[in-house]
Amino acid sequence: MDTNAPIQIPSHVPPELVRKLGITESAEFLASPHKFMAALHETQPPIVFSYGDHSPPAWNLLKYEDAYFVLRHPEFFTTEGTGPFPRDPNDYWKIIPLEIEPPDHRKYRALVDPLVSPKAVLALEVSIRAFANELIDNFIDKGECEFAKEFGRPLPVGVFLDLMALPRDMMDEFVRWAMGLLHAQDRVIAGQVMAEVTQYLNKVIAEKRGVLDGGMVSAIVNGRPGGEEMSARETFGFLFFVWIAGLDTVFATLNNIFVWLAENPERRQEIIDTPDNINNVVEELLRVFTVTFSGRTVRDDIELRGIKMKKGDKITSILPACNYDPDAFPNPAEVNFHRPRKPVLTFAGGAHSCLGAHLARLEVKICIQEFLRRIPNFTIKPGAKIEYWPGGVVGPKDVPLAW
Repeated sequence: MDTNAPIQIPSHVPPELVRKLGITESAEFLASPHKFMAALHETQPPIVFSYGDHSPPAWNLLKYEDAYFVLRHPEFFTTEGTGPFPRDPNDYWKIIPLEIEPPDHRKYRALVDPLVSPKAVLALEVSIRAFANELIDNFIDKGECEFAKEFGRPLPVGVFLDLMALPRDMMDEFVRWAMGLLHAQDRVIAGQVMAEVTQYLNKVIAEKRGVLDGGMVSAIVNGRPGGEEMSARETFGFLFFVWIAGLDTVFATLNNIFVWLAENPERRQEIIDTPDNINNVVEELLRVFTVTFSGRTVRDDIELRGIKMKKGDKITSILPACNYDPDAFPNPAEVNFHRPRKPVLTFAGGAHSCLGAHLARLEVKICIQEFLRRIPNFTIKPGAKIEYWPGGVVGPKDVPLAW
C-alpha cells in the first residue's frame, strides 16, 4: 500500500465508522497486542471500517458471532483475491486452497488432509516428544535460553519440514523468507523475497515430480484433485500456501504462551498439578493467544448488523479480538482452564478452517508438557523487554528465559 496516497473511503461507508485502529502496526498495539485487541470491545463498535499504513481499507469485525457467520457463508463472502502476498498480475496464481471456494475447495484439501488428520497427527506424537526433549537437552544445563530461537521456532518448523519432506538444514533460509513476507511491511523486500521463494519452490516442484516419498510436497506436486492434473500455477499456488502456513503461526503461538507462562508461575503450577486437564489448558491458551486474522470480499450487497456492505468491499475478521468477545466468552480476559467448551476462532472456521489445526494443538500440548516437566520454574530473563513483530501474525520477537 502506498502510504503517501490518499485513503479512498467508499461513499456508502458511514463516516462515524471510519477508524485507523492501528492493528498490527501502531505503537499501542505493539506494546501489548492481545491486551490491545481485547480492549477494542470497550472502545469500538462491533464493526468499523479501518485502514492502516500497510493495509488497505476494510470492514473489521470484532464480534465472535459476526466472524462465525462470515467464515461459514462463502456464498456471501469469498476468499478469492484475499491473499496478502505479492503476485505478478501478468502471471497470477491463486493461493490454494485458501482462494478456492466450495465445492472445488474440497478436492484440493483431499490431497493433503490425510497427512494432517487426527489419526495421522497422533502417529507423530512420539517423534515430536523426542524432538522436544532433544532441543531441551541443548540448553537445560545453561540455566537460560532464547526460547524463540532455541525451542519455539525449531520445534514446529522442524516437524513441519519433516511432514513436507523438505530438508531441515533449509530452516534458517525459510525463516528469513517468512519474516520478509509476513513482518517486513515493505513491498520492495516482500517482492525480493517472493522472487527467491518462487525460484526455490519451482526447483522443488521439478525435483518432486514423479517422486512419491510420503511427504506433503510430493502429495501436492503429484496430486490430481478431482482426478484432473493441476496446472503449473495451481501446483505452485498450493505448495506456496502450505509452505508459508507452516513457518510462523505455531511459532508465534508458542512464543506468546511461554511469555505468559514465565510471567504467571502460579498458573504454571496449576498446569503441572492438573495434568489430566491439559487439553482444556491448550484450548484456552489458543483462545487467549490467537495470532492471525481472516480476510474476505463481499460477493453481493449485504447488510450485517444493519450496516450496508457493497459488492467488492473487503472484510477482516479480527480473530484475536473475536476470541475476547464477552458475549461469547464471559470474563474473556481471565485465563480459565475450566471454561465451558465453545469453538474458538483461532483456526478460523468453516470450509477454510486451518488444515494444520490438529497438528498445531498437539505441538502446543507437547511443548507445554515437556518443557514444564523438565524446567518447571522459569522467568523472563531479568532486564529483558518483550517486543512484538508488526504484521499479520502476532507474536514476540524474542523470548529470553532464565531458570
